Amino acid sequence: MQFKEIIGQENIKQQLLQTVVENRVSHAQLFLAPAGNGALLLAIAYAQYINCQNRTATDSCGECASCRKYEKYIHPDLHFSYPFFASKDVKTAVDVLDEWRSLLLEEPYFDLDIWRSKLSADNKQANINIAECHDIIKKLSYKAFEADTKVLIMWLPEFLDKEGNALLKIIEEPPANTLFILVAQNQEQILSTILSRTQIVKIPKLADEVVENYLINKAQLSAQQAIEYSFLADGNLIEANALLNDVTNNNAGLFAEWLRLGFGNRVPAMIAFTDTAAGWGRENQKNFLKYGINFLRECSLLLSGAYELVKLPPQTLEVAQKLSEKVLDLAMVEALINELEQAHYHIERNANPKILFLDVSLQLVKIIKFKTLPQGTQYIYN
Repeated sequence: MQFKEIIGQENIKQQLLQTVVENRVSHAQLFLAPAGNGALLLAIAYAQYINCQNRTATDSCGECASCRKYEKYIHPDLHFSYPFFASKDVKTAVDVLDEWRSLLLEEPYFDLDIWRSKLSADNKQANINIAECHDIIKKLSYKAFEADTKVLIMWLPEFLDKEGNALLKIIEEPPANTLFILVAQNQEQILSTILSRTQIVKIPKLADEVVENYLINKAQLSAQQAIEYSFLADGNLIEANALLNDVTNNNAGLFAEWLRLGFGNRVPAMIAFTDTAAGWGRENQKNFLKYGINFLRECSLLLSGAYELVKLPPQTLEVAQKLSEKVLDLAMVEALINELEQAHYHIERNANPKILFLDVSLQLVKIIKFKTLPQGTQYIYN
C-alpha cells in the first residue's frame, strides 16, 4: 500500500513522511480516527515507507522486494492483529490471516461488520483474546527476517479487554527496531494503561469534497448526486460505497415497526418481534440498537429545529418527521435512547436477548404509549 493509493488525508501523509525524514518515528503510535477514513491503510503505507529500500521524498518505491511483499501483505516482518471470533479452530488472529489478506486486497475500506461477514461468527462476539496477546509477544521476540523494522499493526485495540495488560511491557520496552501501530476509533474504550504508552496521531474524517470527487470518479455520479451521497456518508468511505452499491439492511423498517408496535400497545406482536430479534446473533442485535440510537438522535434534531443538521435519506426522513410531529418529544427521545444504550451495554455482556428485548419492548410501550418517563431531574419539562 502506497500513500498515493489512499484517498485524501494529504496533511497526515506529509506528517508521517516527516517523522521518517527527521528520524523521530515513535515505537508505539495510536492512529485515532473515525471509521471509513483510511486510517488502517495509512498505517500500512507508513510501515511500507519505513522499510522501503528505495523510498522517495513522497512515497515508497512500490518496486523493491520489501514493497512487493507489502503490497500483498505477505512480508515476514509485517504482523497484523485484529478482532476475531474464537472457536476450537480459531484461537489467534493468524488462524484467519488468509481471510484478512483477502479482504484487504478486495476492499481496503471496511469495518467490523464487513470483516465479520468474511468469517464464521455464529452468535459470538469479536475480541482480541489472551492467546492473541501471547502470540504477539512471541512473534515480536524473534529477530527480523528481512526488514530493518518489525511492524505490528493492531486494528481496533478497543476489543482488547483486561488481557491487553499482558502487552504493556513489550509496548513500553519493545525489542530493538520494533514498531507498534494501533488503529482505533474510540479512545474511551481503549485500556488506559495502553493509551498512556502510545503517541496519539489524530486522523480527521474525510472532507466532503474528497468524498464527492471519489464518488464522481468511481461511479460517474452527477455533481448533485455526489453532493447528496457525500452528505449522507459524512466523511465515511464505507458508507459512500454502501450507497453506491445500494447495500441496505432493513434496520430502518424494523426499528420503525418496533416503535409502531410500542405506540399501538400491541404486546402479542411485540413478543413475536422479541422472538425474531433473539435469533439475529449478538452483533446484528447490537447493530440494530445502534441504528435505533442514531435514528432517535436525528429525531431529536428535528424536534429542536436543527433541520439542516439532519442526515437521513428521504424515506427514513419522512418517518422521522411523522414521529417527531405526532408522537415524540425531547424527553421521550432521551428516555428511549437511554433504554437502547443500556440494552446495547447488556447485549455486549451476554444478556439473554429474549428477556432483554421483551423488557425494552415493554419500556417502549410505557414511554411512547403511556408517556411514563423514568423519574429524575433529567426529565423535567419546561
